Amino acid sequence: MVLISGRGSNLQAIIDAVNAGRLPAEIRAVIGNQPGAPGLARARTAGIPAHAIDHRGFATREQFDQALMRQIDFYRPRVVVLAGFMRILSGAFIDHYAGRLLNIHPSLLPAFPGLNTHARALQSGVTVHGASVHFVTHEVDGGPVIVQAAVPVFADDTPEILAERVLMEEHRIYPLAIGWFLAGRLSVENGRVLLDGHERPEQGLNRDIPPSQPPSG
Repeated sequence: MVLISGRGSNLQAIIDAVNAGRLPAEIRAVIGNQPGAPGLARARTAGIPAHAIDHRGFATREQFDQALMRQIDFYRPRVVVLAGFMRILSGAFIDHYAGRLLNIHPSLLPAFPGLNTHARALQSGVTVHGASVHFVTHEVDGGPVIVQAAVPVFADDTPEILAERVLMEEHRIYPLAIGWFLAGRLSVENGRVLLDGHERPEQGLNRDIPPSQPPSG
């Protein structure tokens, strides 16, 4: 089950991974909170059931989340994947899917939780940025991290250019993390995610990549 709000580029990466055999999974449905979201059209093109539940039609966040849970539970998914779902979820929703609710965030958490991550990264002067897949908990963008990918930050980057570089890594690591989950390879111990019972050493990242210049030409 995949939840979206916008264009659904991470959804498309997941669909492509399934179709290529890299992700042994079935996407049972896609739900969006924006009826005109392009991601819903992506799902329908791929033959996946797609539903729009407009949050603006509900008086409270909790009422919307209850309607969302009813639609999700109709499909009985093993995992619920947030792929650009731009809603803060209620505690009841998070508790209902505890341990099987995944999100991808465009930063190397715990750095830059919340919105406008790329602009904030550039303003801070970091030389390395990236993306994180994590379990969702009550703390926004604060759940245990499953996998991360880093990208260099160049001196002439704009938030838009940096976002595209990070997005390429999001498309790579999200299907990977979903596959680990569905294969039963992930566990959480003392707030840290283990893969096959072992802690992954920073996923091979080097957060001290020296400043560099983008390729010429």
